[in-house]
Amino acid sequence: MQNDGKIGEDIASEYLNSQHYKILKRNFRIRLGEIDIIAIDKKTLVFVEVKYGSADAYLRVNQNKFEKIVRTANAFIKIHGDFKSESYRIDVIAISKDGRINHFKDVARDFS
Repeated sequence: MQNDGKIGEDIASEYLNSQHYKILKRNFRIRLGEIDIIAIDKKTLVFVEVKYGSADAYLRVNQNKFEKIVRTANAFIKIHGDFKSESYRIDVIAISKDGRINHFKDVARDFS
């Protein structure tokens, strides 16, 4: 049986593919943290945090979680410096158990 995190990430990956994102990596993990999905949207490197469960699941991304994502994203860029992206951003995708998908793009402004 799949856990909720995997179910949510599978749904989010399918959604991103349908929006013409190119998925580069799933579940990038280092000591600093984890990023659920790393993708390319046109020329932008996108780090995606997936929350599954309820319509307001995105509220589980707080300041602390956001800062951990930023540190992990910066480490990914340092490790994989061969990506030729012009910029990067952090998105949150919230998926309710009834299948509704809310995609919040570039959430950095919400935490500044």
